[in-house]
Amino acid sequence: MNRLGGETSPYLLQHADNPVDWFPWGEDAFAEARRRDVPLLISVGYSACHWCHVMAHESFEDEATAKLMNELFVNVKVDREERPDVDAVYMGAVQAMTGQGGWPMTVFATPGGDPFYAGTYFPRPHFQRLLHAVSQAWRQDREGVLAQGEKVVEALAERTGAPSGPLPTAETLDLAVRNLAESFDERRGGFGGAPKFPPSMALEFLLRHGTRKAVAMAETTMEAMARGGMYDQLGGGFARYSVDADWIVPHFEKMLYDNALLLRVYAHWWRASGSVLARRVVLETAEWLLREMRTPEGAFASALDADSEGPDGTHGEGLFYVWTPEQLREVLGEDDAAWATSVFEVTGTFEHGMSVLQLLADPDDPARFDRVRTALRAAREQRPRPGRDDKIVASWNGLVIAALAEVGALLDRPDLIDAARETAVLLDDLHTVSRGPARLLRTSRDGRAGANAGMLEDYANTAEGFLALYGVTGESRWFHRAADLLETVLTRFPDGSGGFYDAPDDGERLFQRPQDPTDNATPSGQFAAAGALLSYAALTGSARHREAAEAALGTVSALAGRYARFAGWGLAVAEAALGGPAEVAIVGPADDARTRALHRAALMSGTPGLVVALGTGRSGTVPADVPLLEGRGMVDGSPAAYVCRKFTCRAPVTTPAELRAELAR
Repeated sequence: MNRLGGETSPYLLQHADNPVDWFPWGEDAFAEARRRDVPLLISVGYSACHWCHVMAHESFEDEATAKLMNELFVNVKVDREERPDVDAVYMGAVQAMTGQGGWPMTVFATPGGDPFYAGTYFPRPHFQRLLHAVSQAWRQDREGVLAQGEKVVEALAERTGAPSGPLPTAETLDLAVRNLAESFDERRGGFGGAPKFPPSMALEFLLRHGTRKAVAMAETTMEAMARGGMYDQLGGGFARYSVDADWIVPHFEKMLYDNALLLRVYAHWWRASGSVLARRVVLETAEWLLREMRTPEGAFASALDADSEGPDGTHGEGLFYVWTPEQLREVLGEDDAAWATSVFEVTGTFEHGMSVLQLLADPDDPARFDRVRTALRAAREQRPRPGRDDKIVASWNGLVIAALAEVGALLDRPDLIDAARETAVLLDDLHTVSRGPARLLRTSRDGRAGANAGMLEDYANTAEGFLALYGVTGESRWFHRAADLLETVLTRFPDGSGGFYDAPDDGERLFQRPQDPTDNATPSGQFAAAGALLSYAALTGSARHREAAEAALGTVSALAGRYARFAGWGLAVAEAALGGPAEVAIVGPADDARTRALHRAALMSGTPGLVVALGTGRSGTVPADVPLLEGRGMVDGSPAAYVCRKFTCRAPVTTPAELRAELAR
C-alpha cells in the first residue's frame, strides 16, 4: 500500500500513485522493517530534480521493478527539502562510500537506519540487479552487512565537529580573496570549470570586501551570469546552475533560494555601482518572484521544474525556455526574427537545433527589443508550463523577505516591501508554533503547516529576514520576533565548542546529528546564525549574541585560505564584524520627508552589515522598543541620525550628506 497520499510535499505526492509501497519517513517504516526483517530502501530527492524524475519513470513507475522493491525491502521516500537533516546524514554516507553525491539518492539501511550501501541514480537494469544483490547479501551475509553499517556510522562519527580557529582578521579576509582568485575564471567569470553554480555568498563577500580585485571578480561574474542562458532573458529569474563553463546552457530548474540570494546581491551591486544591468536584473527577478512564485497564502513556492512538455507531447528538460529560428519566425515574422536570432544568440546552443536565449550585449534598438521580448514572452506563456513545487520552506522565505524588503526600499517599490511583510506574517502566524523562545515548523502548503521541525537555517534565515524587514519598515514586531528565534538558536542548537548543530537538541534522533558549517547552495546554518546574531547584537548591545556570533565565525578562519568558496557567507559576516558593524539610529516622525531622506541615506550605504533602527524621537517618554534607540532624540526639532559602533555613538547629524560622511569614516 502506497502511503504518500496524505503528505503535504509535492515531491512525495508525485510518487503517491507509484506501484511502490512507499512509506514517508517515520517510525512506521522502521517498525515495518523490523517486523519483516528486511532492509530499508531510502530514496531521497526533490520535486525539481531532473534525474529524480528519470529514475521515477524508469523504475518507480515500472510494475516489475516495484514488485521487487516491495518484496525485498521497506521503501521510504524522502523530500530532501522537507527533511534536510535526513538528507544530510545519508548524503554523508553516500559520499563516504562512493566519493560523490547527488540526487536522487538511493540508500540501503538496516532496520535501525544504519546505511550499508548507497548510490545516486541507477538505470533500471542496474537497479534491478542491485535490488537482488543487496537482498541476497542481507539474507546470506547478515553479519557482514551489519558490520558494514556499523563501520560507516563510526567513520561518519569521526568526521563530526566543525574546524575552527580565531575570529577572522583583515589578513584572513585578504587571504580568502587570494584563494578565490586562484580558481577565478577571468574570461567567463565564476570559479572553477563546468558545471558552474551561482556563487551568491562569495559574491556578497567580495562586494563587502571592496578592494578593486574583489569587486572586479564579483562584477565579472554577475555580468556573465546575467547575460548568459542561466538567466531567463524573457521572464527574469535564474536557473539553478550552468552545465557549461560559459553560463550558456542551464540546468533549467529555478530554485527560490538561488533567486532570493541573487536578488539581494545584484541589488547591492547596483547600490555600489549604479549598474544599469544590475538594476534591470533586480527588477525583473523581483517581478518574476511575484508573478510566478508567490502562493495564494502570501509566501513563495520552492521551485519550478526543469522539465516540461514539448509541442509533440513529450517531456524534456528546458522545453519551456528554448527556441528554434523557425519558432521565432512564427511569432515575430521574418525581419524581427532575423534581428532576434542575432540579439539572443539563437545558434543551436542547446539540443536538436534549439537554443537557450542569451543577451551578450545590450541591443542597439531598445524599443524594438522591448517589443520583440514582449511578443516572445506572450507566445511562451501558451506553452505547457513547468511544474511548480508550491510548498513554503521557512528558511528560503526568510531569504526572500530580506531581499524584497531591501530591494523595495532601495528602488522605491512599496509593493515589494508589502510582499516581504506578507511573507513574514505567514511565517510568524503559520510556521511558529510557540513563542519565547519560538519554535518553527520548516514547511507548509496550502495554508497547512507540515510536521517537520525547523532546522538551524530556518531559524537563522527567518531571523535575518525579520531584522531586514524591521530595518526597512521600523515595525518593531519583526525585531521582537527575530529575538525569539535567536533565543532558540542559542538554547537548542549550540555544539558546546562555539559552533552550532543543524538540528535542534530535542529533534528526531538519527544515526548522526547533522552539522555542516560550510555553505552549499544556501548559507550554512552556522554562518546564517552568525549573521543574524551579529545584527541583533548591533541593535541591542547584547554581549551574549555578539560573542556567539564571533565564536561561530571561528570556522571561517579555518576555511579562508583553502576553501573560501564554501565560506562565502561567513566571510561576508566577518567583514561586518570587523567593521563594527555600523549601527544607525534614526529618529523623527515617519511622515517627515527629512526622516525618510536620512533613512534612505543609511540604506544606500554599502557599509558591510549595517543595521538601522527607526524611532519617533520621543526620547524620555517611553522606553525604546529597540535598545539602540534608547535616549536618542531629535536635534532642535529636526529628525536626526546617530552613527554608532558597538553601541558607542558619535554626535547626531541631521542631513543625508552628514550621515554619508559619518558612515564613510
